[in-house]
Amino acid sequence: MLTSFVSQIDAALGPRTGRPVQVAEIGDAELHSCYAVTDLSVASFRAAAVELTALTQSRSVEVNRRLAALWFDMTLRPRGWSLPPTWDAIAGLYRCSDGWIRLHTNAPHHRAAALRVLKCLAEKEAVKVAAIQWEKSELEAAIVFESGAAAAMHSAEEWARHPQGEAVASEALISWSDEGECSATVTMGDLRVLDLTRVLAGPVATRFMAGFGAQVLRIDPPWWSEPNVEPEVTLGKRRAGLDLTQSQDRQVFEALLSRADVLVHGYRPGALSGLGYDPEALRKFAPGLIDVSLCAYGWQGPWAGRRGFDSLVQMSCGIAAEGMRQKRTDVPVPLPVQALDHATGYLMAAAALRAINHRNATGQIRSARLSLARTALLLTSAGAENFRGNTVDEVDGDRVPTLEQTDWGLGQRLRFPVQLDGIGPKWQHRAGLLKVDVPEWR
Repeated sequence: MLTSFVSQIDAALGPRTGRPVQVAEIGDAELHSCYAVTDLSVASFRAAAVELTALTQSRSVEVNRRLAALWFDMTLRPRGWSLPPTWDAIAGLYRCSDGWIRLHTNAPHHRAAALRVLKCLAEKEAVKVAAIQWEKSELEAAIVFESGAAAAMHSAEEWARHPQGEAVASEALISWSDEGECSATVTMGDLRVLDLTRVLAGPVATRFMAGFGAQVLRIDPPWWSEPNVEPEVTLGKRRAGLDLTQSQDRQVFEALLSRADVLVHGYRPGALSGLGYDPEALRKFAPGLIDVSLCAYGWQGPWAGRRGFDSLVQMSCGIAAEGMRQKRTDVPVPLPVQALDHATGYLMAAAALRAINHRNATGQIRSARLSLARTALLLTSAGAENFRGNTVDEVDGDRVPTLEQTDWGLGQRLRFPVQLDGIGPKWQHRAGLLKVDVPEWR
């Protein structure tokens, strides 16, 4: 499957110019799944790393398959403190009268939306009792209407016939658009990346670029936090807070935009335009800006504006149903990791770096759009088979030997899967709390 993934990703990125790069895969691992999840992880790391070589003047890339599988999950091992729970107490799978639904309630407003619909206490058992009274699609629609996040389980066949499944299938893995021309050229040490992403896929992209020299500035609104993933997604970045509904903060944001090379954001289609920053406005503030954007369910179709997360897309597009079928159980079986988030993140990094390389070489500006649902199609297009692989048990050699300081305490990080000419990433800023830095470039 790896060769197929690599060829599809290379085709999505487009013809590559420049000197050839030697790519080697070492290590051995296979995550337990009926899908080729580990192959997807290696292919996505490979894509981002190969694009990086032109900006770092590197000649060789090495991808460690074992570490690639491990880096598709949490990578920090706390010493003397504990990570917050990954999931809210009522998030998860629930049986409805005609099938299964997954509720995503990590954000307080998503939790409140689900409880308004279910009219029950915020307790697992109470939610179970309430959910079984509903048909899955009706409960999904009601929660989405309340601005919540939920997904009924579909089979792969149902998703292929669904209007949104059809829309996703018509989209490219990476959708490119030409935005004009710019004479500026940058190296990785000069690269300024403005990060407006949340939770996982987008932050994974900017974490990768930060590790290899880019200056990444993450911006969050005053009300936002994501404590369960902050030790992961803030590594290497400076973190500031701005409220884009306030005129003074908008002026600061526009000044940041004017000096940025890349804007990475995960707003739903139309949301950034609703704040007054449509493509034309962005071009006004930053004529040379490369815009790399992400959404959950694709950029066309009836669900294009729907809130979504990796675990929900897995339910919608047939992955959890296929896992259940292959395992011969009556409970949905998702992927062993948030593979759609991680793979899309490294593909976003690859797209951003390809666009920078293209701008450096030709002066032409290109922007890119990706979605979790389209990455899911990349994975499922390779087919499913009987479960293979097993849990990838971590050993001492998988971890960096030195301890890492974070805002929460000391920890030990897994070794990164990618090396360029034998050298791995070096993150300049420690993992830490959001909204603590001055919103300015350095």
